[in-house]
Amino acid sequence: MDNGVMGLRLNANEDRMHGPAMNENTPTPHLNKEQHCSIEPDAVEENCRAQADVAHSLGFSLFCLDDQRKTRSAPLRSSPGLIPCGVQTAVDKMSEQITVENCYEILTIAKRQRIGELKQKAYKHMSDNFLEILRDPAVYGRLTGGERELILTMRMEGKRALVVAEINEVYDRAGSRPPSRENSRPQSPLSMVSLEENHVIYYYNEETKDWKVLTKMPDEINTKGSGICTMYNYLFVAGGIKVQGDKGKVSDKVFCYNPLTDSWSEIRPLTQGRSQLKLVSMDGYLFAIGGECLFTVEKYDPRTDRWSPVAPLPKGAFAVAHEATTCNGELFVSGGSLFYRLLRYDSRRADWEECPFNNSRKKSTDMVAFKNFIYRFDVNRDYGVNVFKYNTVVKIWHDSASLEQTNPLPFRCAVIGNTIYCVNKSQTLQFVVEEENEQFLPEAEALRAPVEAKGALVPFVLALPKTA
Repeated sequence: MDNGVMGLRLNANEDRMHGPAMNENTPTPHLNKEQHCSIEPDAVEENCRAQADVAHSLGFSLFCLDDQRKTRSAPLRSSPGLIPCGVQTAVDKMSEQITVENCYEILTIAKRQRIGELKQKAYKHMSDNFLEILRDPAVYGRLTGGERELILTMRMEGKRALVVAEINEVYDRAGSRPPSRENSRPQSPLSMVSLEENHVIYYYNEETKDWKVLTKMPDEINTKGSGICTMYNYLFVAGGIKVQGDKGKVSDKVFCYNPLTDSWSEIRPLTQGRSQLKLVSMDGYLFAIGGECLFTVEKYDPRTDRWSPVAPLPKGAFAVAHEATTCNGELFVSGGSLFYRLLRYDSRRADWEECPFNNSRKKSTDMVAFKNFIYRFDVNRDYGVNVFKYNTVVKIWHDSASLEQTNPLPFRCAVIGNTIYCVNKSQTLQFVVEEENEQFLPEAEALRAPVEAKGALVPFVLALPKTA
C-alpha cells in the first residue's frame, strides 16, 4: 500500500473525540453488566458521553442526507444507557444509505468522526461502482491518488475466473452488402445469422470443476459480430448485427456488465455502427478496431463517456479478418487478407507502423499477449495447431509449439496466470508458458465446454465476488 493510502490510517493516539480514542482499528465498546461493575463510575460516564457525541453527530448527518432526498426522518438520538448500540445503529443506518451521489459525503463524515467501518464501506461502494465514480469529477476529482488506487485495487481483489460469453455465430450470405462508407472498402457481404439469439455467460468453477451461469445478456445486445473485452473488471460488448426480418442492420450500441453488482448498463454508443470489429482495452481506454468493410478506429474514454477517432488502419488489408491484442501498453493488430501481417499502433505518433512479418501464411484463430510476447495460434486442418510468438522488445518471431489434431476447430483465447486457455464448443485446451518450456497440456486434461452452450464461445477473465 502506498503512502497516500497509508495516510488514510489514523494513529490511535491522535483519534480523540471528546474522550476515548475511536478509529477504524478500535471497535465501539459494548459494556455488559460485569464490565460496568469493574470500571470506575467516572470512566463509564466519560465513555458514555463520548459515545453519545458520536451517535448524535451521525444521527444529525443521517438527517441531513434524508433531507436532501426529500425523505425526512428524525435524527438518531441516544440516551446514556444505550450509547454503544446507538453508535452502531447510526453507522449501520448510514451504511444502508450509501449511493453514488452521496458516497463522498459519507466518506467525509466517516473521516471526520474517525469511524473506520463506515469509511471502508464508503470505499467499497466506490469500488463496486467504479465507472460511475470515475465519470463524476465531484467525487473522483476530490479523492487522493492513494484513494483512487485503493478503490481500483479493491475492485480487482476477487478470484480471477475463466468466463465465456455465448454468442451467435456469423455466416456469410451472398447478395447483401452494407452501404459504402468513408475510409472503407467493401470486401465481404453483410453477415447474416440464425434467428435464435444466444445470450448466456458462464464461468468456470474451479472447486466443482464445471461451468456455472454467471448472467444473461439483455435482449437488446446484438451478439452476432460484436466485439467483447474487459476493462477495470467490467465486461464490454460493442457493435454487432441486429436482425430485422431477413436483413441485418449494423449496431452502434455498447453495453457494460458489472460483476460486483451483477448489473448491466448501456454506455455512449460508437460513432458509427460496426460488425465483426475487435474491441480491446489499453491504458484505461477502449479501442473499437475496424469491422466489416471498415478501416476506422475509435477510442472510448470512460472519464468523459465519449468515443473519439484515432488513426485508421491501413487500407487494403484489414477490412474484416483481423485479430487484436495489447502488450506492455502497445496495441497490435494482425490478420486481414494478408494473414502474416502485424501492425503496431504508436500512440505518441498516433499512427500505425509495420512489424516484421511472420513466416506463417495460414489464418490465425486468435492472438494473445503474455509478458513481452504475443502468441499467435494458427489452425491447420491437415496438421493441427501451430503456435508462434513475437518478442515485442527485440521484434523477432519464433516458433513456439504445435499440437497434432485432425480437423481442429477454431478457438478463442484468454490468459490466467501462465496458462492460455483455448476455448471452443468442443473443448478448452490449456497452453502453459514456463520459463524454459511452452506446451499444450494433454488433451485428456482439456476442460469440457458448457453443456448447454449452443453458440460460439468468447473467453475472457473477470475477478468475481466470493458469492459467485
